[in-house]
Amino acid sequence: MVSFYKTVNGRIREINEYEPGCWVNCVAPGDDEVQYLLDFFDIPPELLRSALDEEESAHIDSEDDTTLIIIDVPVVEKVSGSISYSTMPIGIMITENNVITVSLKESTILTEFSEGVVRNVMTNFKTHFVLHIMLRMATKYLQYLKQIDKISNRIERSLRKSAKNKELEQLLDVEKSLVYFSSSLKSDEMTLEKIMRGRYIKLYDEDQDLLEDVLIEIKQAVDMAAIYLNILNGTMDVFASIISNNLNTVMKIQASLTLLVSVPTVISGLYGMNIVGGLPFDKLWWFPGVLSIVLMIVMYIILKKKDMF
Repeated sequence: MVSFYKTVNGRIREINEYEPGCWVNCVAPGDDEVQYLLDFFDIPPELLRSALDEEESAHIDSEDDTTLIIIDVPVVEKVSGSISYSTMPIGIMITENNVITVSLKESTILTEFSEGVVRNVMTNFKTHFVLHIMLRMATKYLQYLKQIDKISNRIERSLRKSAKNKELEQLLDVEKSLVYFSSSLKSDEMTLEKIMRGRYIKLYDEDQDLLEDVLIEIKQAVDMAAIYLNILNGTMDVFASIISNNLNTVMKIQASLTLLVSVPTVISGLYGMNIVGGLPFDKLWWFPGVLSIVLMIVMYIILKKKDMF
């Protein structure tokens, strides 16, 4: 779907047809829409192909009069009742007259612009508009990272009470989300640093300040993702050790109980046998029971000193 947007009275609004200086947003385009973009805006096919590649990593490229910036943006989805975080690429193409965004599915970041949530952004100021998209991207990363940290803390509290497979699987999902975020943020940071050099996009003084703000936010998100990932890795290791230690404790107690229970079994087995000459005190019916109890007490004391209980 191809939609056109333009800033009207400080807010971005959808317009019915193309105008110079408008923002062209293309989501999951069909073959006809791809051909329209290639023909009408004279976009190099290689750049559009890269923008539509779901595995494409963040980078910046330029060909003819078109500059392509691919950024990895955070996305959140609900899968089987649980929240899953990941990233997806968005292609931003800067042509002579317009900014064109291309993505394979809806993005919350672009939706906020198309619905007019973000104000005072001029679509006809191409570099200014692109940098605001990146600033919104960095803000989303920080927002989702804080949510991930809260989810991680909640799962950790549940694990302290009872280590179940469900909580461990949730913790693994959080770790995967942080790995995705960390990798994508580093790629976005490298792309922004290339833009900072001014080789691909002409930057004015106001754009330079805005780009520095975006870089600061991205670097903060990179640091946060690294910190949360390190904490989570440490937490996973600690709980793995706790689970292993609990298993060892259970096995140790089970082995000790088996030894104690085996005492009366052995005594009763001996006194139940026909042995030539007989056994000591075999005429006393209560003696095997008393002997079993005494031996069990002695064995319990020995095992207790060995820290087997």
